[in-house]
Amino acid sequence: MSSGTTGNTAKETTHSKHSLFSDVIVIIGILALIGAIAVMLPDIDKAVGPHGIPSTISTDPGNLPYYAMRSVLRMFIALAFSLLFTVIYGLAAARSRRLGAILIPLLDILQSVPILGFLSATISLWLVLFPGSILGVEAASIFAIFTSQAWNMTFSFHRSLLSEPTELDEAAKILRLSHWQRFWKLDMPNAMIPLLWNCMMSVGGGWFFLTASEMISVNNHTYALPGIGSYVAEASQHRQLGNIGWAILTMIIVVVLIDFCLWKPLTAWAEKFRITSSGSVMQRRSLVLTIIRQSHLNDVLASLCRPVGDGLDMVTRPLGRTGSRWRVHSTRSRIGDLAFGTVITIAIAVGILAWIDSIRRGTGLDEIWHVLGLGLLTFLRVMLLTIVCSIIWVPIGASIGMNPHLSRIFQPLIQVLSSFPANFTFPLVTLWFIAWHIDINWGTMLLMSLGTQWYILFNVIAGASSIPDDLQEMTHSFRLSRWQRWSKLILPAVFGSWCTGGITAAGGAWNASIVSETVAYGHTTLTATGLGSYIAASTASGNMSKTLLGVTIMALFVVIVNRIFWHPLENLAERRFSLTS
Repeated sequence: MSSGTTGNTAKETTHSKHSLFSDVIVIIGILALIGAIAVMLPDIDKAVGPHGIPSTISTDPGNLPYYAMRSVLRMFIALAFSLLFTVIYGLAAARSRRLGAILIPLLDILQSVPILGFLSATISLWLVLFPGSILGVEAASIFAIFTSQAWNMTFSFHRSLLSEPTELDEAAKILRLSHWQRFWKLDMPNAMIPLLWNCMMSVGGGWFFLTASEMISVNNHTYALPGIGSYVAEASQHRQLGNIGWAILTMIIVVVLIDFCLWKPLTAWAEKFRITSSGSVMQRRSLVLTIIRQSHLNDVLASLCRPVGDGLDMVTRPLGRTGSRWRVHSTRSRIGDLAFGTVITIAIAVGILAWIDSIRRGTGLDEIWHVLGLGLLTFLRVMLLTIVCSIIWVPIGASIGMNPHLSRIFQPLIQVLSSFPANFTFPLVTLWFIAWHIDINWGTMLLMSLGTQWYILFNVIAGASSIPDDLQEMTHSFRLSRWQRWSKLILPAVFGSWCTGGITAAGGAWNASIVSETVAYGHTTLTATGLGSYIAASTASGNMSKTLLGVTIMALFVVIVNRIFWHPLENLAERRFSLTS
């Protein structure tokens, strides 16, 4: 036997051993996941006891592992629904000119409505849908987490659809791909990197609002679900600093494990979707991804999913060949646009009149001016916060995204910091504000920034990592100075991503004001003057008229700012700074 044949046989034997080991690890992981879900399922659908839905939970630190599992399950169920919503909503807004004219402004409104607004409006519905069961409150909690995740993912996906390279769009048309084929061959690969980073950011946003979604206080009622967020709220109310410390440690372990088992493998896998003609990029590595690739999991999933994909391909083929944008300017189209616009205008007018009548009968129209003043104060905080965070994080994010060495060092740290729920530290920060006599009207900006700065950083990193390597190498070949590289390539390339990050960060800051303008530790409560504290107080007291007014004013501020400032910038980014030909 030749030495070459012997070497090949040895390699095959080694590969077989690695494959067997990887299969065992994957099977153990799948069984552990199924077992954990099976342990939690009976409690999720548990019947309500004779005393009704609990308003408190135990603060025994021994319960923290179970509480953490319940919180993680809620988080990823909400993320799955967010991904489904993102794909359907983003495709509808990008592919239909008329739907896009409605869906994108509606998305502005949806991201501006705080989770307390959604909870106060829907908690009764969830309880009716699942009577006599804890599942109703679980559904309300998952829905609240969903509302903190979905909007920035949808903005990112929609922008990716509109910025697809022209030559790839033309290739999809020439090849006469079905809509399903185009979705998997072009739409998702092109959107994968920014969508993945926004998924990470969405989970971080969900953690930030975990306390409000697990300890639900609406309409003079409190519904407490077992979870790490409600644990922190309960421990804070009883001034149990030690238990808060145990919860923070547990949360750090959870975030690190999620990063190791999920985000790091996904970011390494998503590198294959980068648009580049150079092989100079340092490959990202992940132990979990290596084990999965060495196992037979990919083959099993492919065999299971292939019939589904083929079926969807057959279903979508009668819809015709794919197209990317609508450019119909016929007389018939203009008549349709006019009729469509008329219907939408009438619907908006009816809604406005109904809102005015509700406010008139509830709080009185004079309350509008008071709430507008509160909204202006919160708007100034959001504006200053967005400017400061952009100045700090745009250069840092661009440097990390373009440098694989920096990315390997800082990406795990950034993922951990962004995923950690900053409001877990609010009780400690409250003590600091009291001890140092810090005015909460200024201190609340620090609290808001802890949960919103990551939107800008993550989007800029995603934008910078998508810059083709040949363009970067060209700047070195032309011997451009550092300032020229930033002004001619880097800043224009990340401008669109910064717009997406800025618009979601601003929306997140408005939402964060709900939990940041009112902070408490024990019996000490600090309340800033602003729209967020107004909505939180009216929701807790069950004053639906004030809650409706506050939520509407907040949505009004967000939509106006987006229309006047952010959307023109996004159009500029698409028109002048898109990496398409």
